[in-house]
Amino acid sequence: MRVVIAEDNALLREGLVLLLTSTGHEVVAVVGTGPEILPALLAHRPDAAVLDVRMPPGFRDEGLRAALEARRRLPGLPVLVLSQYVEESYAAELLGGGASGVGYLLKDRVGRVDEFLDALTRVAAGGTALDPEVVAELLTRRTDSPLDSLTPREREVLELIAEGRDNTTIAHTLVITERSVSKHIGNVFLKLGLPTSDSGHRRVLAVLAYLNNA
Repeated sequence: MRVVIAEDNALLREGLVLLLTSTGHEVVAVVGTGPEILPALLAHRPDAAVLDVRMPPGFRDEGLRAALEARRRLPGLPVLVLSQYVEESYAAELLGGGASGVGYLLKDRVGRVDEFLDALTRVAAGGTALDPEVVAELLTRRTDSPLDSLTPREREVLELIAEGRDNTTIAHTLVITERSVSKHIGNVFLKLGLPTSDSGHRRVLAVLAYLNNA
């Protein structure tokens, strides 16, 4: 996999390079400021980009802006965005243009190597990877909505769907059968009035669209 990295913290930046190259990936460009991101992405057209949300010079949302513009110019470009804290608006904006090939993780997740690499692989393949803490924050902020009608198990299933997990992984995580997972998903979508598509990224998009407009 060819990857572009955008991170201003030198230690994390070098750590990402070492992690990716040691696991067989090719880092084709590494940048440390916001204005450098888009030119690097357009020049290299990587298989995936790993971008910090807040980059110099303003340390606001330079990375996110570059990711959105890059996906506008290169439709479907897989982007995995890293953030220090849960920013609901960032997650919503990133996913607003379509959930295919996008991810939003907290930086702490990078230290969990297997989880980070799994998320990057899913994003590069056109899937979605949302940090569990981001999903939990989105869910708990919603009050007085149809979400309240979900059972505890259905809520667990919904959280795993929003993380981009497939039915097999959900079944393994919750120690239930795939048939039970399918039943719970059907109940969730019925209660939330969402389409019952089996497409992973479409399911996430539908869930997040509901959460962001509830």
